[in-house]
Amino acid sequence: MKYKNLVFLGTSHIAKQSLGEVKKHIEEEKPSIIALELDRKRLQALMSKAQRKIELGSIRSIGLKGFLFSLFGAWAERKLGKLVGIAPGSEMKEAVKIARREKIEIVLIDQDIEVTLQRLSKAITWKEKFNFLADLFKALFIRKNEIEFDLTTVPDKKIIRKLTSSLKERYPNFYKVLIEERNAVIAHNIRKLMMSNSKKILVILGAGHVDEVLELVKEPEISFSFSVG
Repeated sequence: MKYKNLVFLGTSHIAKQSLGEVKKHIEEEKPSIIALELDRKRLQALMSKAQRKIELGSIRSIGLKGFLFSLFGAWAERKLGKLVGIAPGSEMKEAVKIARREKIEIVLIDQDIEVTLQRLSKAITWKEKFNFLADLFKALFIRKNEIEFDLTTVPDKKIIRKLTSSLKERYPNFYKVLIEERNAVIAHNIRKLMMSNSKKILVILGAGHVDEVLELVKEPEISFSFSVG
């Protein structure tokens, strides 16, 4: 997808296909800037060989539910990554390596991960917790997938719409924090980047974010705020 001086590349964080597409798009588009769906803390963790430890002070800051979600999310990504033979976030790591080698500017456009986890800790409801346990039970013991797709490739738009619709229905607050609010932050940061220069920008996002982020970038910006204290 292209819009003005932006080129959007939708990826899957555990798909080998995304590794090749990152290399191909950087080579073909020759961007001056690469904007990544990362924040400073996640970039440091991604590029570090040592496993990032969450300190007690951070747990108090982000909340217990946010902390537990972070642990479970990391475990689930590693589990899926082993199934497909690729470490989670490899496409982002590849983009960073190429950008550093080719001296391409890197801009981080995602919300601070601790803000996201703090928001999630406050927003998630008991009903969503129950739904999560029920879905986890089905996944572990019944092993019936309602939506099937190849983990080694980036899902097509039809599958993405089904996944996001299901997520929004069963986990509305989860969806609001992890998708809607982050999309607004990412779009805001992209707009600021566009306004500050006319260079070609390659935006690398999870495929599920691309359509809405692009629409938000195109729309007149409406200011937004929420409490993180």
